[in-house]
Amino acid sequence: MPGREELPSTLERSSEDAQRTWIKAHDSAVKQYGEGERSHRVAYGALKHSFEKVGDHWERKEHGHRGPSDPQSARPRQLGGRSGEGVDERASKAHVYQLAQRLGIEGRSTMSKRQLLEAVRKANRQTTRKAR
Repeated sequence: MPGREELPSTLERSSEDAQRTWIKAHDSAVKQYGEGERSHRVAYGALKHSFEKVGDHWERKEHGHRGPSDPQSARPRQLGGRSGEGVDERASKAHVYQLAQRLGIEGRSTMSKRQLLEAVRKANRQTTRKAR
């Protein structure tokens, strides 16, 4: 099935550029691996190189932070790793703090970068659930 028909809801609320990135990677993966979960993982991996999840949609990463955003995206599939759920773990603490501020996360001023990352992931999940 073409990527446009498989587009996840978070990408439906994202820019055309993010949608194009996911669709192109998905369709290419379907040709190589067939339809299914693997094709979706490949598409998300490609998306995470240039975009990050903010709330219920994907936004282009800040300049200079392109590349894998979490351990799972940075390693070959067979080596595994943990997913950052679309949050760019390589971004500066200041950037993650700004995301937390935009998402209305309370207590952010006393949080470490690791705590901010987890709080942003949690807020993203909650916002996405509400948007569905």
